[in-house]
Amino acid sequence: MGFVKEFREFAVKGNVMDLAIGVIIGGAFGKIVDALVKSVITPIINMFTGGTGAFADLKLGPILIGELITAILDFIIIAFVLFLMVKAINSVKKRTVLEPPPPSKTEMLLGEIRDALKK
Repeated sequence: MGFVKEFREFAVKGNVMDLAIGVIIGGAFGKIVDALVKSVITPIINMFTGGTGAFADLKLGPILIGELITAILDFIIIAFVLFLMVKAINSVKKRTVLEPPPPSKTEMLLGEIRDALKK
């Protein structure tokens, strides 16, 4: 029973639960980003470039190099959108960070005692 108990303690620890929640939310967030890229950003880029579908047909002999180019473009677009979203979230977090409260009277007195003892 030691192994089962040890595994249960491991699985219920906060870090493992946080990781599980992060993976689930990450999957859902990935779907949102994928939908944003496919339905909003890619059509805008297609208006200027004539469509990324043109790359899909490129071949270098028997090698479908177009598929690779399309996948690389999709990755770059998704990475850029994620960067912008994380940057926006971080800027909101910076605005909401509050300054720490001033020290209480007790902390000030303890600081004075500490300073007096150093002398």
